[in-house]
Amino acid sequence: MEDPNGVGPGAGSPPGNGSSSGGGGGSKGKQASPKGREMFKNQRRESEGSVDCPNLEFEYGDADEHGAELSELYSYTENPEFTVNRHCFEEDFRTQVQGRGWLELEEASQKAYIMRLLDRLEVVNREQRLKVARAILYLAQGTFGECDTEADVLHWSRYNSFLLYQMGTFTAFLELLRMETDNTQACSSALRKPAISLADSTELRVLLSVMYLMVENIRLEWDTDPSGWRAVRETFQTELSFPVHSEEPFVLLLFSMITKFCSGLAPHFPMKKVLLLLWKVVLFTLGGFETLQALKIQKRAEFSLPPLAEDSIQVVRSMRAASPPSYTLDLGESQMAPQSSKQRGRRGRKQLLTKQDSLDIYNERDLFKNEEPPPEEEEEAGEGENTLDGELDLLERGPLVPPRPSQTPTTERVTFPKGLPWAPKVRQKDIEHFLEISRNKFIGFTLGQDTDTLVGLPRPIHESVKTLKQHKYISISDIQIKNEEELEKCPMSLGEEKVQQTPCEILYQAMLYNLPQYMIALLKILLAAAPTSKAKTDSINILADVLPEEMPITVLQSMKLGIDVNRHKEIIVKSISTVLLLLLKHFKLNHIYQFEYVSQHLVFANCIPLILKFFNQNILSYITAKNSISVLDYPSCTIHDLPDLTAESLEAGDNNQFCWRNLFSCINLLRLLNKLTKWKHSRTMMLVVFKSAPILKRALKVKQAMLQLYVLKLLKIQTKYLGRQWRKSNMKTMSAIYQKVRHRMNDDWAYGNDIDARPWDFQAEECTLRANIEAFNSRRYDRPQDSEFAPVDNCLLSVLGQKLELPEDFYYSYELWLEREVFSQPICWEELLQSH
Repeated sequence: MEDPNGVGPGAGSPPGNGSSSGGGGGSKGKQASPKGREMFKNQRRESEGSVDCPNLEFEYGDADEHGAELSELYSYTENPEFTVNRHCFEEDFRTQVQGRGWLELEEASQKAYIMRLLDRLEVVNREQRLKVARAILYLAQGTFGECDTEADVLHWSRYNSFLLYQMGTFTAFLELLRMETDNTQACSSALRKPAISLADSTELRVLLSVMYLMVENIRLEWDTDPSGWRAVRETFQTELSFPVHSEEPFVLLLFSMITKFCSGLAPHFPMKKVLLLLWKVVLFTLGGFETLQALKIQKRAEFSLPPLAEDSIQVVRSMRAASPPSYTLDLGESQMAPQSSKQRGRRGRKQLLTKQDSLDIYNERDLFKNEEPPPEEEEEAGEGENTLDGELDLLERGPLVPPRPSQTPTTERVTFPKGLPWAPKVRQKDIEHFLEISRNKFIGFTLGQDTDTLVGLPRPIHESVKTLKQHKYISISDIQIKNEEELEKCPMSLGEEKVQQTPCEILYQAMLYNLPQYMIALLKILLAAAPTSKAKTDSINILADVLPEEMPITVLQSMKLGIDVNRHKEIIVKSISTVLLLLLKHFKLNHIYQFEYVSQHLVFANCIPLILKFFNQNILSYITAKNSISVLDYPSCTIHDLPDLTAESLEAGDNNQFCWRNLFSCINLLRLLNKLTKWKHSRTMMLVVFKSAPILKRALKVKQAMLQLYVLKLLKIQTKYLGRQWRKSNMKTMSAIYQKVRHRMNDDWAYGNDIDARPWDFQAEECTLRANIEAFNSRRYDRPQDSEFAPVDNCLLSVLGQKLELPEDFYYSYELWLEREVFSQPICWEELLQSH
């Protein structure tokens, strides 16, 4: 199968990686080419630098700390504008209030001043309007000129944001934003320029910054908040969720800005600020991951389903990361010359034993202790090891631990929690499939979907069915699909479906008809921001709101701009990955076919190879990247004097162990990939075709439990297609999957005996799903006002007796109309009879 997106073995994945992810093939001990040896040296150098990866103390959540989320709104190039905003405010404030500062005013005086500012937002003069908007932005930024500490700035930023919203600032800025997005003069001016800079988006950046600060500050709920802020927060949430002032939610305006930017009609739009605002509005209106868990519990109770066996968030947080093994053995042996088959056999057996020792140390119990491979398998393992994907196979080796006679495994072994972290699940389809095979074997016929009749089956089968039913799990999606099938079959008897108008439902209705364009636009920007993407002439320019008017002329300025650009791209990746994940999770909970509609358009837009292309890099280097300058971050830069920056201080970066946003982005992209491929065999085969196994294995070097879990999930669903040789040479990965990923009974993921592993028509599954989605959308959303199932009055007297509302002028012109349209028109009765 050809790679449609250039992310397969020819373009995205390094050559040689495919040998460990195919059907077990490998280089049979042949000498590597010079090009291959050079690539192996690079891979080895990369892996050697990441051997000592410490455990990453990372707590997954809806967003980073409050100060970090606010600081990411601004590029370092925008820092001089903090002073401009302060000047605009102080210049205006002195004319209105004499002898006192903003923090010294009573609340009533502060509200009166804000009202005067909002009145002057309606002036025609563009420059005067911008000055007033900057003064309001200074208030939203925390009036840092009167603060002494960073905590004070953040406190007054929240206080002023609530005050600004209560005075109607958000509505006023929303109208200004609509006016700016429709400003054709600014768009045409930006199109004519050869290079776009910060100056082209000044008004938009000021408006979006104020709106972002208000959303982010009001969204958070703290214990120390005044009692009245809760009501303000709920009102703001309702205003953003439901179309109060317009016919569409606020999210749709942001999506329209994104599509307009990607189409090339508005290249000056500040995309980072638009995407950050979009993320926070979706998070505020629909809810974060803990809200999703609460909604899931509530919805299961509505459908009379049993409660969840565990809280997935808490289970993942309690997991420990798997320790990556030592690389010494592989680095030494991978450079050895080819040996005879007998030597390779002994070497393969020795390596398997060494690997087994490492499993004994890292695992609580060893499932493969008494398992010894036959001689022919030893030989295959030895031959398959001499491949060029050395860096990826390094993960499979255990550390060299010399045996000690006095060693006691029970006390010195690394301790793991007893039992498996997840309760096993069984679908109704799995029980039916098991009974179908058993009945065919013992009776010779099947009973369809009957899972209760066990006549004629042996006692062990009875026990097996009982065990399967004990772990049976019915999802909300199963109920929704079943209800949809019944509505399609019996539309008359079941009547119209009552759809609850939740914020998620309203958002889906608003996005429905342009949803493919929205998804394609987000993926285009994600591709342009990915670190593995190469600059192309036809790619979109996402740096319009980070590049200064005058390009740097010194090395220090160039280094600072380079860090700013990389940070800018990382923030874009973070916001897009979270928006997509939140939309998918909320739509899936609202209705499974809404989720499938979004998922299918993401798949059609090559989202799967795009994510794999993103991970086809040194993920450990990406997660530990230090593309930030702490002294230039808000609010630090507004309080402290800027020290002299040097090239050495810029290279050193901060002292953080890892970059929170990059690790957050990686986990979100992996979760997104899991959502797209789960229970979809055709999409799972895309992972195999694009040779994702070595790319994903490389990410396991990051010692963070949540990231490793989602990597192992993606590896588990494709192990049956990778061949026996791959599974045999990746036993440590197989063991990690067994320990950390949820078990599905009757799932032969580790052996490849499942019937689903056979070839099938790739398009049939997607076409069936697409037909179900279209039927759902047309039934629920394309229904006309006068439904074809509405009752019809067939009584002539009843119809003629109905009162019709006629316009007032009809009574004055009725006689004229009757004379012109009826009496003066000759009627040819013969033609009338012939036509009928």
